[in-house]
Parts: sequence; C-alpha cells; structure tokens
Amino acid sequence: MNGISLKNNSISFVRPLIERVPLIAAMYRSMRDQYEYFTDKPIATPWGFKLAGNKIMAQGSFEINETKIVRDLLKNVDILVNVGANVGYYCCHALSMGKPVIAFEPIERNLHYLCKNIKANGWSGAEIYPVALSNSVGVLEIYGGNTGASVVKGWAGIPESYVTLVPSSTMDVVLGTRLRGKNVLILVDVEGAEQQMLEGATKMLVNDPKPIWLVEITTKDHQPHGVEINPNFKSTFQLFFQNGYQALNADQDMSQVVMEHVDLASSGSLRFTTHNFLFCDSKRAL
Repeated sequence: MNGISLKNNSISFVRPLIERVPLIAAMYRSMRDQYEYFTDKPIATPWGFKLAGNKIMAQGSFEINETKIVRDLLKNVDILVNVGANVGYYCCHALSMGKPVIAFEPIERNLHYLCKNIKANGWSGAEIYPVALSNSVGVLEIYGGNTGASVVKGWAGIPESYVTLVPSSTMDVVLGTRLRGKNVLILVDVEGAEQQMLEGATKMLVNDPKPIWLVEITTKDHQPHGVEINPNFKSTFQLFFQNGYQALNADQDMSQVVMEHVDLASSGSLRFTTHNFLFCDSKRAL
C-alpha cells in the first residue's frame, strides 16, 4: 500500500468522527480548503486553458457529452450565464471561446477557484456574483461544498452540521431585462433547487429571444432520506413548457422529452439516461 492510499484510508476513517463535532468539522474543512487553494496550481486542459480546483475537469473527463454540447452551443450565442458555476469549468470554456460570462457561485471555496482560474488565464469579461439564486432575496442555508452543495437539507446524504449561510437573490433582480436582444445560454447546476431558481427568473424565461437552458434535474438520485422521487421534477418541466419551451435530453441522441415522459419519470416508471436537459424555444430549431 503506497503513501497516498494510507493517507486516503486515514482520512476516510477519521472523517465520520470529525463530523460528529460541528466546530471541529468546520475548522477541518476550512484548513483543508485553504491548504488546497494555495497548493493546487492551475494545470493545462485539452482545450488550451488552465484550470485548478478539480483534476477530473482539468483532465477532460468531466461531463464529456455535456461539455461537447455546451461548446457547440457557445459558438452561436452572445453570452453564457452560469448558475452554480463551481470552480468555473464552463465559464473557462466560454471565456476561452471569446464569450462573456455572468456567473453565480455562493460557496467560498468554489468562488476562490473560480476567480483564480479566470485570473490564471488572463481573461476579462467575467461578471461574478457571490450569491445563490432563488425565488426571493435574503439569506439561505446551503449544505455541503464543492460540486455537491445544495440548499436542500439532506441532499446526497450531506450532514446537517455541514451548513453555511449565504446571501440569495433572484435572476429577476440581478439581471432583469438587460439581456433582451441577446442570444443567451444559461447553465443551471443547483442540486435540487431548480424550481426555486426558475420562480425567480420570470423575466429571463420570456426573454426575447428565449435563452437556451441546460439544467441538471435529478429524478431519484441524491434526494433526502425518505424522498424517493424529486417532488419538483414535474413542476420544473411544467414551468418551461408553460413558457413556450421544448425539452431535449442532453445526451448523444438529443431526443425530445414530452410531458408523457415527465409523468412516467415522476411516477418512477421511466428512468432517463441523463440528469441534464436542454430547454429551448419550441418555435425555433436548436
């Protein structure tokens, strides 16, 4: 057994003990994040830009199908809006292609890396908001960190003690109608809070032209204990359909998703091949 394996096994053994004492757990996470931030240097990616904060992303092994879809879509839009930007993976793709970015990321650790990655590549054109987008302005509890943080208590088995207070706003308040007339691609990865975010994005939903949305929406995965099916799965799709959008699976086939499919998935009778879905104007070809 090598040194890395011993280290990983030791951490796995100690972590449950640490999580039993919230103060110690918070101190441990803070020290870990600070250490990683200062020692994790941006590395070259297959697309020519540098990235720190997630080696799988930097190596080109993250969301391979979705990455191809996003890069294809970016060629024909004016701007990327990234809700739940994490360390800036998709922001970096957009900026490397000369597209301006509006990014929302409330988790301090992720925000640091997002800024670090933009600075490391010498880019301008990134507008960053350190807030969570929801259906109201205020303060939210967000559980977990890194790629799995969520405002949904119990999401993906995250301990309730692993909680942070973050400011929240709405897309209506922050963006309003300022992107009217622009072709917009909106990426949403908010771990179970998709409907709340959309309820605060009424102006963007009817923007002219309608944006293309790529949204992660899980059916069964990561739900809190005792919840089998995402209670907002069906209503999230309905919000898009009611506003004149069509839905597509964000996979290799890009097949259409209709309400019948959504109903079957909501009852547990159908399992989609992906958690990511594209929503675009039903009157225009993608």
